[in-house]
Amino acid sequence: MAVQQRRHLKSLFKRNKDWAQGMVEKDPDFFLDLSKQQTPEYLWIGCADSRVPANQVVDLKPGQVFVHRNIANVVVHTDLNCLSVIQYAINVLQVRHIIVCGHYGCGGVRAAFEGREHGLIDNWLRHIKDVYRWHKDEIDAQPTEESKIDLLCEKNVIEQVANVCHSTIVQHAWRANQDLTVHGWIYSIENGLLKALDVEVTDTDQLSATHALKD
Repeated sequence: MAVQQRRHLKSLFKRNKDWAQGMVEKDPDFFLDLSKQQTPEYLWIGCADSRVPANQVVDLKPGQVFVHRNIANVVVHTDLNCLSVIQYAINVLQVRHIIVCGHYGCGGVRAAFEGREHGLIDNWLRHIKDVYRWHKDEIDAQPTEESKIDLLCEKNVIEQVANVCHSTIVQHAWRANQDLTVHGWIYSIENGLLKALDVEVTDTDQLSATHALKD
């Protein structure tokens, strides 16, 4: 078994070499230019699902999108990993767009909806269960389980957009008149298409009085 695993991993190095050679054949200066600077306009906060690779979904090259991914694209104010990514993206990279992108058929959202025990991850899924609790009547009114989960996927994105906007990092950027917009999108694995949800925030005037920082 160990030998087979080593052989399998060896194939990944071969694929890496072929990919690197292919990129140089298309553009001899590709890696030289890429190594000089990182100036993406976009921060992508997405799900860790292997079927939703950020760069490929929007057809952008390496270096053009800064990426943070976790189970079910959740933004939690105690998650220093996510907050550090947001701060670096805004303060250092000066991104102009933060995109929170969920996807239909999300395993994390489904697990939160079904409520079965999965171990440690149940603590993380509590955040999505809260979203379900806040929108339970609307979600439960959907005709099928799949449509309920799809709507919960959308509601989760909208809630995470709000969490991004409520962070002190984003609000301080807006106070400093930094050009920054937070978007909520959702992706369909079945057809490969993105959909913009009805949420796009550009300044603190769009926040509730409860969450907006006072001067």
